[in-house]
Formats: sequence, C-alpha cells, structure tokens
Amino acid sequence: MAYNPEPLAKISVIKFKGQDFNSLRDHCLSRGLLFEDETFPAGISSIGMKLLQRVSSSSLKWRRPKDLLGCKSEPHFILEGASRFDIQQGEAGDCWFLAALGSLTQNPQHLQKILKNQSFSSQYAGIFCFRFWKCGHWVEVVVDDRLPVGDNGCLFVHPFYRNHEFWPCLLEKAYANVLSTRNQNNCGKSRKADTQTQQGIIMIKGDDSRMENGLVSQHAYTVTGAEQIQYRRGWEALIRLWNPWGHTEWQGRWSDRSLEWRETQDRRKSQLYEDKDNGEFWMSCQDFQENFSCLYICNEFPINLDHGNMTQGGWSQEMFKDHIEGPQKDAQYFFSVSESTENNNVIVSFNIMPESLQAKEYPLGFQVYKVDPKFQHFRERLPPTFFSPLRNPCNGIKTKTKWNFTKCFTLSPGTYVVAVSVWREVEFLLRIFQKMPGSDRNMGTNFNPRTLKAGLPENGSQQSVFYKYAQQGQNIDATQLQSLLNQELLTGLPEDAFSLDECRSIVALMDLKVNGLLNQGEFSRLWSRLVCCQSVFQNIQKNSGVFLSSDLREAIRNTGKAGDPLSPDDWGPVPILLLLFILETFQNLSKDGKGLYVTQTEWMNLVMYS
Repeated sequence: MAYNPEPLAKISVIKFKGQDFNSLRDHCLSRGLLFEDETFPAGISSIGMKLLQRVSSSSLKWRRPKDLLGCKSEPHFILEGASRFDIQQGEAGDCWFLAALGSLTQNPQHLQKILKNQSFSSQYAGIFCFRFWKCGHWVEVVVDDRLPVGDNGCLFVHPFYRNHEFWPCLLEKAYANVLSTRNQNNCGKSRKADTQTQQGIIMIKGDDSRMENGLVSQHAYTVTGAEQIQYRRGWEALIRLWNPWGHTEWQGRWSDRSLEWRETQDRRKSQLYEDKDNGEFWMSCQDFQENFSCLYICNEFPINLDHGNMTQGGWSQEMFKDHIEGPQKDAQYFFSVSESTENNNVIVSFNIMPESLQAKEYPLGFQVYKVDPKFQHFRERLPPTFFSPLRNPCNGIKTKTKWNFTKCFTLSPGTYVVAVSVWREVEFLLRIFQKMPGSDRNMGTNFNPRTLKAGLPENGSQQSVFYKYAQQGQNIDATQLQSLLNQELLTGLPEDAFSLDECRSIVALMDLKVNGLLNQGEFSRLWSRLVCCQSVFQNIQKNSGVFLSSDLREAIRNTGKAGDPLSPDDWGPVPILLLLFILETFQNLSKDGKGLYVTQTEWMNLVMYS
C-alpha cells in the first residue's frame, strides 16, 4: 500500500482484459471473419442466473444485428444523432445505468468519447469498442455484436424499431462485460452509473412496479429539463423526466393531455408540450418532491450547490489512486496551498470503486489537517505524535463516506495532509482541486476557459450537426441549440458559454413560423451566419470571446450590414452574433431601412418572444 503515491500525471487508457480493438478488428478483416469474444462468450454464463429464471433458456438464441433484422432493414450504430429515445430498457433491471446513459445523450461531446466513431458498414467485422471512466483511467472495452434474443425479441435493451440503432444494446453489453456477468449488471444501484456519466442528473424512484399515478417504484428516471411556465395568475415550476422503459408515464398534473396544458396561455406551450408515448413527461416540482426521495448530480468540474457555481476561474488538480488491503488509521496524502483566494478554495473528492462496496459498512473516513512548521520536514509520512487528540482538523471535518463524496474547504497558504482511515479493503481515487488566483486562472490548471474553435464545418456538413441534436431528427429547441452552440462552436469550460436566454433569443430571431423551434432550413440559415460571424471574429477580435465597440464598426461592415448603431463608445463588450441577428430583424421589418413601423401583434412578438 502506498502511503503517499505520486499524483497521476494524466488520465491513461487501459485495455480491458488486454484486448486491443484495432489489432482484433484488423485480424478479422484480413481473414474475412466476424469477431467472437472468447472472454465474454455468447452463453448462459454471460447473462446471469437471476435473469435466466425469468426467461426460457430453450428459446434463447444469440444473433448479430444484421441477422436479427434479416433482409427487412440494415442495422445502424447511430442514425441522425444519439438520443435518449433510442433507449428502451429490456428484461435486465439496469435502469440505473440506462438513466445515466439517457442523461449523457444530452452532452454529445462526452458521449462521443465513450461511443467513438463506429458503424455497421465501414470496416465492419462484428467487433465494437467503448470507453468507460474508472478510478482515474479510461478503460477501453471490446465486445462482439452477438446479442441474446428470446421469444419477445432482444433480452436486454431493444433497438428502436423505427431506426434500428444498436449503440445502446452494444454499450450495455460492454458495461456488463466490465461488471463481469449480466447478473452483476442486473438490479444494480444508481451510484455505479458515475463510472459512465460525466455530467447530468439522475432520479431514483424508491419495487419495480407501476403505481396508479403512472410512476414506477424503485426505478431510475433522468431529469431532462426544468422550466417555469405561466399558469392562471402566477407561475408554475415544472420538471421534465424520462423513463428508460421508453413508455409508462406520469398521469398527474402537467402530464400529457392534462387539464393544466389546456389551461395555460404561456406562448412557449408549443415548444415544451408534446403528447407522445416516449417515456418523457412533465410534472410540477411540488409533485416531484412528494414522489421522489433521491437526487444524484454528477459533474465534470468542481461545483458546490451551497455556494453557487464554482467553475469560475481556473482550477488545479492532484490525483492519488490507492488500494488499501486492510484496516489502516492514517494513510496520508499531502498537498500545498500557495496563495490565498476566496472562500471554498479547496475541494477534496473521493471516488470509491464499486468492487470495494460489497459490504454494508462505510469503507473509509477522512480528515484534513494543516501541517505546522515543526513537522514539515516529514516528506512522506507524519509520525503518530502529529495526530494527537488535541490537534483539530481543518473546519472540524470528521466524516465517513461511501461511494463518492466531495467536501469544500477554505484553507490558508501552507502544507496540508488528507488523513484517511480505512476499516476494510478498499480501492479509491482521491482528487484535490485548488482554486487558482484570478490573475493566474489559465496557469497550472487542467481547465481552460471556452474559446472559439479554429473552424466550423461548412454548410455541406451542417446537416449532420443538426441531426446530432434535433428532436427525432425534426426540430431544435432553445435548450438543444444551447448544447449545439456550446459543443460545436466553443472549446473549454462552459463559463463563457451561450446562456439559455441568449439561445431563446436566437431561436426567436431565426424562427419564421414563431413556434419556438428551428427546422433544418432555419438552422441552415443560422449556420451560414455562424460561419460568417466566426470568420469575421477571428479576423478582427482583440479580446477572446467578445467584440468591443471599437471592433463592431468593422465587423458589421465586413458582414455586409448597413448602418452603424454603435457610435457611442460606452457599449462595452457585446456578443456580435446576437447583435447581427437584431440588425437583420430590423432590416426585415423596415420598409426603407431607416425606420421601423410595427403592428401591435408584431410589437408583442418582438418584446415578449425575443
């Protein structure tokens, strides 16, 4: 056991079971074979006895997607973008995993790291590869595409019948491979999904049966949206949930076809409300609080809900991975704070490996101590005399933790030690985040502010971008536009990203049908302006992410827009994209290009919708 191992320099990639995807695929392609994974065979041992008790083993067969569909249709890995609606839970009780996966589909940039670029056409050899984050490493998992099939179709996740996308089925199989058997994958816990999702919200409903109100007890749901909507004389707070079953929805207030949707006069109704049997539904926050008991939030960066968004500014990160075989009172991990910053400048985060969590007791606890000068010559391990009963830990922290745990500290400059007490064998990853001073926000940190990407795909490629985020390949709403712009246009942290309000304004300006959505034609029009604006930005901008008023005259002139509304020099930083849309709207409504006359209805649309 390492008492003070060196921090991990970078996140490495581990080949699960030593299998290399490229070598195995090339071997199969050169011999005209389809891959068969001997380490995770197409047999009963890979399914698990608990699930087999509910299905007939005599009817169990293993089929590849192409054989499963026959000549009726061709299978697809992903078609028109990955969506939570591609997922339909099968016989396995792994809603905790699928709920996390549904959340991950709302962040295409992270999902792509797991799925990679794969298909059933280019270099197809019956082999697929996925990545999972585990204890500070990416674990690359190889599987063949043989899926168990019973009398009612696929035993596990069903491919969506309309588009025959198999990425959820194969990803589920890869995760079952990581957990060794399908039995381990069955009836798992939601917190294990942290090894899959990097950002999102998962809800757990506390026995896997449908209740009269349409909810399923002891079942995991994904939060996919939250809004405030005008209702009667006030506002109603709503939350949108998705059921991994792909059907079975809430039947109470604000559900599909409910009285509340018929009564509301909120003009965003057409944007928010859908009457579809797809497992997704709205409910009031009051009903949500009365029916759900557990909320799990998984973040990629340090965030504390009690003290606001803590991603502002730069963060440094130290990582310590350890495996302690038995009881140990004071495993020690050192770090230094060099400068004073604002409150909550240090975050200590533990990720405990699932393999360490078979017992019911909490496996470890920790305290943080400041090391005073007389002990600072101890570089690897402090003596027992340091931990006297009279020495107080920082902030009085004394805690036991199970699964994952994060705690914020306000620490002055100096040397500190995280002292970990372990009661049983445990493997964990300890990460220590430090807030960097504002002047050094980009120094010594793994996290960078968001900046424009070097180039955007031209209009010929915008269709694939649209389908990547669109609802069922039809439209994009403001929330999806926000994800699209922040993922496709920017790089780095979302601290300077497009806000939801900005994206609602952009939708309002580009939305010719005034339905709160952008179709492919409207998005194509938007994308051409994005490409133009990006070119102008990169040629003119002097401050990353914004134009100053002195830059805007030249920018507007280069984009072919008439007029210069920014003669004053006190406008400050202004996002050029939104400004150009406003100018375009003016020119579309103006008769002579100099003035504007609008009807009452047009005025209401401008001030209320935009």
